[in-house]
Amino acid sequence: MKKIINEVEKTEEQMIQGLVKAFPKKLAKLDCGNIVVRRNKKAGHVALVSGGGSGHEPAHGGYVGTGMLDAAVAGPVFTSPTPDQVLEGIKAVATDEGVLCVVKNYTGDVMNFEMAIDMAQDEDIKADYVVVNDDVAVKDSLYTTGRRGVAGTILVHKIAGAKAEAGGSLAEVKAAAEKTIANVRSMGMAIRPCTVPANGKPGFELADDEMEIGIGIHGEPGTHREKLQSADKIASMLLEKILADIDYSGHEVVAIINGMGATPLMELYIVNNFVQDYLAEHNIKVYDTMVGNYMTSIEMAGFSITLLRLDDELKALYDAKADTPALQK
Repeated sequence: MKKIINEVEKTEEQMIQGLVKAFPKKLAKLDCGNIVVRRNKKAGHVALVSGGGSGHEPAHGGYVGTGMLDAAVAGPVFTSPTPDQVLEGIKAVATDEGVLCVVKNYTGDVMNFEMAIDMAQDEDIKADYVVVNDDVAVKDSLYTTGRRGVAGTILVHKIAGAKAEAGGSLAEVKAAAEKTIANVRSMGMAIRPCTVPANGKPGFELADDEMEIGIGIHGEPGTHREKLQSADKIASMLLEKILADIDYSGHEVVAIINGMGATPLMELYIVNNFVQDYLAEHNIKVYDTMVGNYMTSIEMAGFSITLLRLDDELKALYDAKADTPALQK
């Protein structure tokens, strides 16, 4: 294993400390764990909390800031934070208007966030949650019942965060999040796996001429393996699955070409070149495009495609101001 780290057991804490030190005017770290909050606590509006295992950077700490998250709770690499840690994140940012947690659909995340919300409610904090399940690759997987939550989660942060910033009630912010979840789909692939520092070896093996289709974001294998194909053919394969799940025709969309951590921008732009033409041919208008690393899997080489179907409300919330380390609008 080759990694630029110090002691393995300090990886997550030193990463969070480094993030906060890079943005000292925007972010702060709680003393009680790897929890990132806004430097200046928001008042008078619903607070947004998310998180999960580390290894998905810039998610989720990179999305803490104006117009998006109020707190991000980081567990060990690919391991959910404990209910106590999530509760501390909720308590740190809670307002009288309440807290909405955005949870990716992984069994540990859902269970621990649910427990934390129950504990918060016992302390008279108004708290609720939504579960993101945008991955069309699989219904059930190694870590989930139902579909996994992947890069579409970023758009839930963005739109629910904008609704909260605009003064929406807890019910209204939750409704905006659920509307986003209902209209966003993703699928990914990999040409090289990642290595969890504590494990010291890749999560699966791929030959030089192979690719894994339908991967998640926790180093797990995908739905199937086949011979490596061209960028256009791979992107077409993923788009066919996404478009088969929702009727996007005649709609405007936000497209994310998301790198899995070790994919050069050169390759992501080549993918995007095809995606734009493919969507135009299918009567789908691209309103905005994001290309880069938004929800990664440490140093996995590969990419995912996310499409969000827009209406006027979602478009306005997507366009609203955001000022975070990883996303500005």
